[in-house]
Amino acid sequence: MNLFASEWIKARSVHSTWILAASAVVVTVMVSLLGVSGLVADWQATLPSDFDPTGISFKGILVGQILLATIGSQAITSEYSSGQIITSLAIAPRRGVLLASKLGVSALVGSVAAVAAVAGSFGATQAALTAAALPVAALDDPDTVRAIVCAIVYLVLTAVLGLGFGIITRSSSGALVIIVTIALLVPALAPGMPGVIGEFAGTYWPTTAGQASYAVATTSGMPPLVGLGIMAIFTLWTTLAALLVLRTRDV
Repeated sequence: MNLFASEWIKARSVHSTWILAASAVVVTVMVSLLGVSGLVADWQATLPSDFDPTGISFKGILVGQILLATIGSQAITSEYSSGQIITSLAIAPRRGVLLASKLGVSALVGSVAAVAAVAGSFGATQAALTAAALPVAALDDPDTVRAIVCAIVYLVLTAVLGLGFGIITRSSSGALVIIVTIALLVPALAPGMPGVIGEFAGTYWPTTAGQASYAVATTSGMPPLVGLGIMAIFTLWTTLAALLVLRTRDV
């Protein structure tokens, strides 16, 4: 508990932590709102058969997840760059406990940012749909509630992923490159990939599967919780790999 408190104090005292958290919220909400605003006229003319007023509320997560992952990665990469990691390991020689503390703090900060980002995106986009006299999501619909919760959990998982990749690479830029590749590049290239590879990347790739969990109308055919489970398992594997690296590397 004392180590967790120490890690929390460190994270809280670093201004970039809160700048990134605030930026994640603002960017997620703005991108979601812009995505809806740009298509309102088309939807008013012809409403698509697969129109999903819940899923379209979270388009901004595609960008916001990068900032959430950066929050996680900087929890450790800032210590590598400053040399403070030596002090941290001297104070907490049990590296698994140190990782658990940093993971808890990253998840806590990520949770705060995720809740604000998801709530803001949902509220802003639903207001835009209402103003345009388009169908809106119902909060008394279990699928809508599930999608909101899954969106929050997905963003928290990306923060934890960022921490794992930060430990593995010991570099903020290195972790960022991996996150962008996993979260944006591979899903974008998936439609052009051949055969089974394209099907896997377009359906079962961790971030693609995770993103399907916060849609109500989806064409992937994958149960939402299964998709989130794939993302969670990938995050667990990454965390275990980070633990192995942290334990076997000198610093």
